[in-house]
Amino acid sequence: MSSLSPTTLQIIAAVLFAVAIIHTFSTKYFEHLAHTRPAHSGLWHLLGEVEIVFGFWALVLAVTMVMIESTDAMKQYVNSRNFTEPLFVFVIMVVAATRPILQTSKQLVEVLAKLIPGKGGISTYFIVLTAVPLLGSFITEPAAMTLAALMLADKFFSKDISSKLKYATIGVLFVNISIGGTLTAYAAPPVLMVAGTWNWDTAFMLTHFGWKAAIAVLINGLAVTLLFAKELAQVSTAKDPASESPAVPMPLVLIHIAILAGIVLFAHYPPLFIGLFLLFMGIATAYSAHQDRLILREGLLVAFFLGGLVVLGGQQQWWLQPLLVNMSSDAVFYGATALTAITDNAALTYLGSLVEGLSDEFKYSLVAGAVTGGGLTIIANAPNPAGVAILRRYFDEGAVSPTGLLVSALLPTLVALLAFRYL
Repeated sequence: MSSLSPTTLQIIAAVLFAVAIIHTFSTKYFEHLAHTRPAHSGLWHLLGEVEIVFGFWALVLAVTMVMIESTDAMKQYVNSRNFTEPLFVFVIMVVAATRPILQTSKQLVEVLAKLIPGKGGISTYFIVLTAVPLLGSFITEPAAMTLAALMLADKFFSKDISSKLKYATIGVLFVNISIGGTLTAYAAPPVLMVAGTWNWDTAFMLTHFGWKAAIAVLINGLAVTLLFAKELAQVSTAKDPASESPAVPMPLVLIHIAILAGIVLFAHYPPLFIGLFLLFMGIATAYSAHQDRLILREGLLVAFFLGGLVVLGGQQQWWLQPLLVNMSSDAVFYGATALTAITDNAALTYLGSLVEGLSDEFKYSLVAGAVTGGGLTIIANAPNPAGVAILRRYFDEGAVSPTGLLVSALLPTLVALLAFRYL
């Protein structure tokens, strides 16, 4: 593809990509219309579903491709896309949100929280925003996002907390998840895209990225905890016996953990992790008394969102790649941080992996910038749609304001930027 002479289809795809981005920032407006204009509430609700956005505009691109080229060309293009990430995020979301996994995670958080002094929900809040994102380096970022979002929903968002606290929380959560997966070479999507090509193993990630990310995660978590300490101290995280689900038998817990570990291990092999998922579905059905509602709908919506991003994003290389490679190693750090807000950070690093002869400084700056900006918008990092899908019902009119997310993520992003740039 030549960056000097894009095809008509590439130009149309770039326009549709821009429209999709604008659409993501307009979903709260459509949700408002759904509540104020009930005559067409179904249509407004559909347009207000942020997980629908990129899938919808990807379908528009597919129809356009048929009209401009041919049905065979469209099918060939879609078949050339790699949908492993959307499939994996769907599978890991559903399994990580099961009662056996969630109860085990809550117990671990409670043990860690007892080691930290603080009234009410202060210690629990701090652990969820720091330990769980760092755990994402081992169980993958989508799994960490799912667990953290579910625990925040149960312990805090379902309580009477302020809108300011909710937005500050998701801002820190999204940034910490994005940078918290850099302790290993397989958990963060933007790292995964380059690790094999550039021979970055876990030891390299830990020494060049991981310790810096851990410091930024702790600073962000501590800052937001101290800022809202007074409000958090009034939140009771004590268990309500009436609403507490029965404990899951240990053999069943171990089976779920083993399946989750297998899915993570085979994250790049869809036949294997989907096979494990089907096995899990059989076990969940057989022992339904020990399960809560599986989040199949939420997982499918997130997969649809990411699948649409894969289809639309595949046509953006003609302008994105020249823009990146023409930057210096200093400029690419800030450029990648900004570009990540309007395109998936894994897409940016993937484009970088296609270019030969890049300096080590350029490679570091590209990946560091991509993970730094991963909390700014819902499309910036693959796990973000999962967090929004779980938490959005606790926000006004059931929608997370993209502007509110952007503003709340700015300071945590700055902390990550300073950590990766100057430590």
